[in-house]
Amino acid sequence: MKKFLILALCFAAVACGEKNNQLGGLTANEQEMKKIAEQYVPNVIYATYGDLARETGELYDLLSAAAEKGVDQLTQGQIDAICAKFLQARQSWEESEAFLFGAASDFGIDPHIDTWPLDADGLATELANAEKVAALAGEDGIAYAAAKLGQELLGFHGIEFVLFRDGKNRTVAQLKANEDHEAFAGKTVTGEQELVYAAAVAGDLRDNCYRLCVSWNPDAPDAYVARCEELEVPVTVTGSDLSYGENLLGAAAAGSSYATWQSAMSSILIAGCSNICAEVADVKMGNAHSGEDINYIESPYSKKSFQDFIDNILSIQYSLYGAAGATTAQQHSLMSFFREAGYSGAGAIQDALAASLAALKACQQKGAFVDIYTDASVQTAMDAISGLDDELNKAADWILRQ
Repeated sequence: MKKFLILALCFAAVACGEKNNQLGGLTANEQEMKKIAEQYVPNVIYATYGDLARETGELYDLLSAAAEKGVDQLTQGQIDAICAKFLQARQSWEESEAFLFGAASDFGIDPHIDTWPLDADGLATELANAEKVAALAGEDGIAYAAAKLGQELLGFHGIEFVLFRDGKNRTVAQLKANEDHEAFAGKTVTGEQELVYAAAVAGDLRDNCYRLCVSWNPDAPDAYVARCEELEVPVTVTGSDLSYGENLLGAAAAGSSYATWQSAMSSILIAGCSNICAEVADVKMGNAHSGEDINYIESPYSKKSFQDFIDNILSIQYSLYGAAGATTAQQHSLMSFFREAGYSGAGAIQDALAASLAALKACQQKGAFVDIYTDASVQTAMDAISGLDDELNKAADWILRQ
């Protein structure tokens, strides 16, 4: 009788422990999700936005110096260095698009710095106006650009127009001559004026990328924080004093907008990874390929569209693997969790990711998107990316049940 009483007490203790674990603590799966966030937030988001902020700052410094010096003093080597820095910053931005949820969306930063197609007609009008160019060149040129130009003339694609044509770096000779793009017909705009514009827009681009870094990372560099304070822009989650990084890392705790760890993981997969999948397949590629809008082509002047798309898919890879630049899944990552927790679709995610990258690289081998957007290989790539999107949504549904 005594033995049975002891056994009954043991079972009751175990049951009570399990109940307390559910109500007052975290399940084993939730503990792992917390570790995934602790790997993902600093090693993917902080790392990528840190690179982006630094690189756009360097791009602004180079363009500002070039505009101040004037085209007559520029060498081709200097122009090439500016172009290389632009492409480096551009890559970091595209590799951040699997986590546009948060500051990039809440503060309207994504459309502000990455709207296309460029309004070339509007740019011609702006740069043909001497007073407006003078305002861009002035002490408050960055603020003027941010407030007056509009998103169709701001960000990466306005700078791209100045630096690249037909997939090549602009030459010294081209910048010393008047602009000859068809939208500028009948207007006299010099390369000097274009550099002034590009420098001001690069300053605004830098400021927004500083803001992304500060909004996520509570330990962002002091110089970035000081610039955001100077601009008097909000950098915390609305209605909170938490950074976006703290908000995600504090999931399931009081004050976080994520009620559970499952919802936090689902946001990474849906609001982040699935969102950019759909955009690449259905919009970035789909609009032109379907004929819905043949002018809706990202990065047409540098002819780097396919590289943009590849970097977008890599941003998904890094999010799944738990580190920027990762080629294999980290120990505490979503991909490792799928495998170790027995998710039956783990292999399908990996296969779809590989197929998407392979299909885009096959397109890239055929030519620039602006030249081959009707090619059958583009549809193949769109289908592969849509397949990846499907697998990400299945994984999100599964993780919400864990």
